[in-house]
Amino acid sequence: MRTIKIVADSAADVLSLENADFAYAPLKIVTDEREFVDDAHLDVAEMVSYFDSHKVRSKTACPGPGEWLEAFGDADDVFCVTITSGLSGSYNAACVAKEMYETEHPDRRVYVLDSLSAGAEMTLLVHKLEEYVSAGMEAETIDTAIRAYSANTGLLFILESLKNFAANGRVSPAVAKLAGVLGIRVVGRASDRGQLEPLHKCRGASSALSTLFMHLKEAGLHKGRVQISHCCNKEAAEKLKAMIEAELPQAQVQISPLRGLCSYYAEKGGLLVGFEKA
Repeated sequence: MRTIKIVADSAADVLSLENADFAYAPLKIVTDEREFVDDAHLDVAEMVSYFDSHKVRSKTACPGPGEWLEAFGDADDVFCVTITSGLSGSYNAACVAKEMYETEHPDRRVYVLDSLSAGAEMTLLVHKLEEYVSAGMEAETIDTAIRAYSANTGLLFILESLKNFAANGRVSPAVAKLAGVLGIRVVGRASDRGQLEPLHKCRGASSALSTLFMHLKEAGLHKGRVQISHCCNKEAAEKLKAMIEAELPQAQVQISPLRGLCSYYAEKGGLLVGFEKA
């Protein structure tokens, strides 16, 4: 019987799975003074506090092919989910690792999925793969199913600051200035190309939550899954969950904190919301 393993980079915010073999390849946040490895040992709250109180140059680094190969282990079939190729080289590194792995082991397969997203939407993808694997589906069937599922999930976000995105060239400085001024929050989405797409600038948390909820409903959310992931902002996550459940009681809403890489980019107060479309 062929063994199946699920692998993701740490932007999925998943450290382990109960019903499937799983490993993650950590991303890193690097400054001139410190390096934060986005693994199970990272104190995320301390990292967020560090960046909140220190004005330092920083950058992120994706896993290299060697780190992906280590995560693949010795499984016959590997399902690999990466942060969007629009923001990171993680997908390209995973593809290099796939070629190396399959060359060394011609009877094995690696299926690499570019999530075109990050955080909460990746979390949904990983847990859907867990369902497929635990149900005993064949690898090729899983590959077809997860790509179809991915086409029907989305990511919305509320960010109070875009400083780290701008510092790493992920958004323009002009866009970054939208947030962090006079209580402005940026509500946006991951585009079909996996890029950040600001949609609205809202004054205050309540307006931002209402605007994000409006976009969830416009996308056709009814009884699907919603993953709300937050950076030191459980209060806003709970408010959004209550809004969803009050109007859409069949929706299945989960809340969890963001891990390192996503907390670095979302910054303190940020929310990432993954959801299943109609």
